[in-house]
Amino acid sequence: MKRGDRIEVTIEDLAFGGKGIARVGEEGYVVFVPNTIPGQRVKCRLIKKRKRHAEGKLLEVLDRSSQEVAMDFQPIPGAPYATWPIEKQREHKQESTFELFKRIGNEKEIESVFDEFIASPSDWHYRNKMEYSFSTVRFDLNDGGEYDEPALGFKHRGQWLAVENMDADSGLFDAEIENGISTIRKWCEASKLPFWHPARHHGFYRFLTFRKSFSTGKMLINLTSSGSHLAEFDANGFVQTCTDLWGDRVAGVIQTINNSTGDRTMDEPEDVIQLYGDPIIHDELLGLDFEISMRSFFQPNPQAAALLYQKAIDYVFHNRDKETPEVVMDLFCGTGTIGQILTKQSSGAKEIIGVDIIPEAIENAKENAKRNGLTGLSFYSADVGKFLVQYPEYANKIDTIVLDPPRGGIAPKTLKKIIALGAKRIVYVSCNPATQARDTIELRDAGYQLNRISMVDQFPHTSHIETVALFDLEADGKVE
Repeated sequence: MKRGDRIEVTIEDLAFGGKGIARVGEEGYVVFVPNTIPGQRVKCRLIKKRKRHAEGKLLEVLDRSSQEVAMDFQPIPGAPYATWPIEKQREHKQESTFELFKRIGNEKEIESVFDEFIASPSDWHYRNKMEYSFSTVRFDLNDGGEYDEPALGFKHRGQWLAVENMDADSGLFDAEIENGISTIRKWCEASKLPFWHPARHHGFYRFLTFRKSFSTGKMLINLTSSGSHLAEFDANGFVQTCTDLWGDRVAGVIQTINNSTGDRTMDEPEDVIQLYGDPIIHDELLGLDFEISMRSFFQPNPQAAALLYQKAIDYVFHNRDKETPEVVMDLFCGTGTIGQILTKQSSGAKEIIGVDIIPEAIENAKENAKRNGLTGLSFYSADVGKFLVQYPEYANKIDTIVLDPPRGGIAPKTLKKIIALGAKRIVYVSCNPATQARDTIELRDAGYQLNRISMVDQFPHTSHIETVALFDLEADGKVE
């Protein structure tokens, strides 16, 4: 076998992150194929070839697994385990995360500090945001063919060109919205303006993004287009089609002009046009009100996020009935969600501060705190390594640090700076347990012991799992 080969394999087991394990030949050469289920017979393309294993990209499921069950939704690439019973998904996520911490973090007794597995309150229709792509190449789910036809939906798995039309509810987002996507597609086709061609980088319609509030049901709609054909675009007709479909649920319709050749809707826009209504919606999380725009970050599964944040807060005050933390630092605080919830619920911490290196995020956090009427909470835009130099009044007073880094984890130099702050306790929230397991070694070497860990399933039917870990600093070789 060599890189680029297309082969058929049977999935025997799963590794962490949803990588199916197949074995080829008499010697059992291992091929990893993501987004597969044990028992499936699949076709894949080899993208990496190593001495002991290869990695393949899933092209097609040839035979279903006996473990799979029927579902009532349109299959989409973003939900590879939708036909795998949710109990088996949770079992796999828990066991594979244990193995990850044993292998990468050298936490051989990880089960002894395991607290709980927290399931998403909703297994279906849990997302508050979804993005769909326009393309001039349609992938047909029935015959597996590609056709030169306008399409609006999700990119076919393993491709960046062909799009599967969104014709019905996927089960992940909002049924009413997704059942109306085909009407939007037909309106765009009738406008005679070109859909985007990802390979040739031209066309008008590029992306269609929805963001909704679970507390109000209101939605924002963002049409991303190129700057071509602007004079020909019937903006009023587009808005009318949206309001005819979804009525007063439509809080605002925005058009974002993006002429970049990159295939990312979040590229810096050249212009943002408010076509209708408001640019923001509001949602609630653990009793707090949050103002959300199309570009601001807000947890995609707010119901599960509330449980994730509550577990982090419980760890801040775990076994501290007689101890009052001096200062709790919410690091990588973003728009200040954890710090605000801490402030609302805390009667113990003397002071709570949020720190993030991005000034715009800090301004947003301050506005959120003011709107929620919170006091005793301060936000600082600063680099963690320079924080005590800029604010010496916090030296030796930072008792607890709450970490919620991006998926890439904490850079090694940044982790050393965090350790140098000397906090007695670190509560580490992670959307990538692999990087958290890696950081566990550095924390342990610095005197921190892992005392509790929980898992939160924010994204059912995918391979993702989030973890919340409690680390306490040892004193004289003994855990406090």
